[in-house]
Amino acid sequence: MADVPTAESVPAYPEVLGHPRPLWMLFMTEFWERFCYYGMRWALTLYIVAAFYGGSPTGQRDASTYYGAYTALVYATGVIGGYVADKILGFQRAVMLGGAVIAAGLFTLLASDKTVFLIGLALIIVGNGLFKPNISSMVGRLYKQGDDRRDRGFTIFYMGINAGAFFAPLITGWAANALFGGTTENPNYKVVFAIAGIGMLLGLVWFGFGRRLLLGVGSPPQGKESVSYLGLVLVGCIVFMPVIYLLLSQNEVLDYILWALLLACGWMLVRAGLQADRVQLDKIWALLILLVSNVLFWMFFEQAGSSFNFLAESVVDRKMFGGEFPIGWFQSINPAAIVLLAPVMTWVWLVTSRKHIEPSIPRKFGLGLIGNAFGFLVLMWALSAMVGSDNLIPFWPLALCYALQTLGELCLSPIGLSMVTKLAPAHMVGATMGAWFVSVSLGNKLAGNLAAWISGERGINVDSALRGFTFSFWLLIGAGALLFLAAPRINKLMHGVK
Repeated sequence: MADVPTAESVPAYPEVLGHPRPLWMLFMTEFWERFCYYGMRWALTLYIVAAFYGGSPTGQRDASTYYGAYTALVYATGVIGGYVADKILGFQRAVMLGGAVIAAGLFTLLASDKTVFLIGLALIIVGNGLFKPNISSMVGRLYKQGDDRRDRGFTIFYMGINAGAFFAPLITGWAANALFGGTTENPNYKVVFAIAGIGMLLGLVWFGFGRRLLLGVGSPPQGKESVSYLGLVLVGCIVFMPVIYLLLSQNEVLDYILWALLLACGWMLVRAGLQADRVQLDKIWALLILLVSNVLFWMFFEQAGSSFNFLAESVVDRKMFGGEFPIGWFQSINPAAIVLLAPVMTWVWLVTSRKHIEPSIPRKFGLGLIGNAFGFLVLMWALSAMVGSDNLIPFWPLALCYALQTLGELCLSPIGLSMVTKLAPAHMVGATMGAWFVSVSLGNKLAGNLAAWISGERGINVDSALRGFTFSFWLLIGAGALLFLAAPRINKLMHGVK
């Protein structure tokens, strides 16, 4: 097993601002990795259309399906990366190797060839699978069992994620329009990928010099200290690359695989419940209902990198203050709203808890879907009543949509992982967590399919966007209302889990 300190073996770390000193090193490493991810994510679909379809809107459908497959695989490979770190590499080496592979992928995107571009995306996916789950795991290893600073430590770490996600689109969005020949009419998206790659290299250097502060936490498992195991995993990554490339280039196959995985996870959990007792089986049914709700949430929330981008490019009036609001800057609204609204939501849950009216987990999930739906409602209103003579809608409805969806995210996402650990069979927590990430992955893939349908063969326009967002609103509001109505029954299935 990988190094997992017991309560007695956690090193005596020096403290900075009341927390173990390595937390701040991990904070900045995660900042740079998220800077890299969100700094380039907004540009992916726009670049695919510009580079490989001559800028024609007819390329939006394919770009959306590539984007959906990319984000789905980013989540799916995290399950494999966590296993590799546990059994072979340890967290530290997994993060170093994953970061190096991500950086290689980002610089590969600079090539003006579609095949090479997809190879670059495959590299980023494989690297992210090694990096993302394992740096988070190290944060938990900094605190002894029962240390009440652990949750606050993860909150600080979470702020690193949102800080990177906030600043990256602002910088890369500006750079695409201003550097190396880029303009607002013809952004230089390669600058975006280069800046993201440099950001990942900065994160690697930061972690490389700072990991000595971990005092052995995240080291390779006993007996796996040899550098040869690092080479073995690298060879595994190279062997795995053609599979990822195939799933990207023939991404309709990925739909069947993810559905099959989710159904297999469901059957595995139901079977475990049948072998246990009625209480555990009831908890499994409640868990499966919430997993399906999670798929729906991310299917619509993840329009941010696809249909919302095309909407911002073609249907939103972005002219203001004598200039033009860069498309990438819309992506900074979500992390900014999280930082501003998370304390508010925490206060709301505290007040409602004291008054004994705090919503149950199913109703929080329902609120998440409804908040997501209200974002689409604003866009429906704008597309039906606010279209100008230039066939554009104002800037603010899309900005407000992002903010409303963030409210929905804060109702659903933070409690998801905690809910999984509480409802899962005791001997299957890891496998159940894998099922949760499969549901997120499937939601992302379906998001790409939905965006492709909205754009259609001719690209997004007022009519296609109104049709697609109307469908999105009614499905989300219906699912949210159904969860609210079914909440008493789901709560009974949860047998007191809160």
